Amino acid sequence: SILLILAVGQTFVIATSGIDLSVGSVLVFSSVVATIATIGVGEAIGDPESPVAVFAGLGAGLVSGLAWGVLNGFLIAVARIPALIVTLGSMGMAMGFAQIITGGNDLRGLPAALTSTVGSGRLFGVIPYLVIISAVVAVIAALVLNKTRFGRYTLAIGSDEEATRRQGISVRVHLVKVYALSGLLAGLAGWLSIARFGATTINGHGSANLDTIAAVVLGGTSLFGGIASIFGTVVGVFIPTVLKNGFTIIGVEPFWQNVAVGAVLIAAVYYDQRRRRARDRR
Repeated sequence: SILLILAVGQTFVIATSGIDLSVGSVLVFSSVVATIATIGVGEAIGDPESPVAVFAGLGAGLVSGLAWGVLNGFLIAVARIPALIVTLGSMGMAMGFAQIITGGNDLRGLPAALTSTVGSGRLFGVIPYLVIISAVVAVIAALVLNKTRFGRYTLAIGSDEEATRRQGISVRVHLVKVYALSGLLAGLAGWLSIARFGATTINGHGSANLDTIAAVVLGGTSLFGGIASIFGTVVGVFIPTVLKNGFTIIGVEPFWQNVAVGAVLIAAVYYDQRRRRARDRR
């Protein structure tokens, strides 16, 4: 569920022919900010289990993720720095700030009102709330991508940025919005992560960047922009997850998991290139 939310934001970014390598680090940073806000507000009002503290943490996580997304978008769209360089830099910065704030140690002490409901609770005792939240995010994202002007502009920029600009569309402003959306969803994922694990996970999302890119590309979104599918991303999220879980079940060393996901990603990009060439020849 958490990986899916990250991948939804990545889908919009890749649809513009961009890339966001910072989502995993922004998740970690946002989870740290959300944890500090939750505990701090709980202590300030004298009720650590208060819903006010829980929602304060959510707000803090969303704002911190949004801030990183806006920064990425500004540097890419306005300063014209390549997305690969910008998000690679913000990946290191976000993780570094998270480690500085925490001293490299995971923060704990989150209220049970968060962990026992959002983190491990189930609707009617059957459907995990994490699944429900991620499904709602995916459905809304699919509607936005396919039925709104925002989605059409996103795909248009990925297809031909210059032609989109000549149509009078503010490409720079839209790119900032797209990267802001990716950061916002990374912030939400950070809040869900602390709800799920009851603590920050400083070193637990090292492969999130690779996993989200793999999920998006395997789901049919073109790495060269202009073609995207949220439903495909939902399906694509299962592939790296199933690969890793399968390797764990059969006793393969964890080091081989990233090797497998990386190989699958390369194969998916190769297939996408062949599909694009075949389409261009027609």
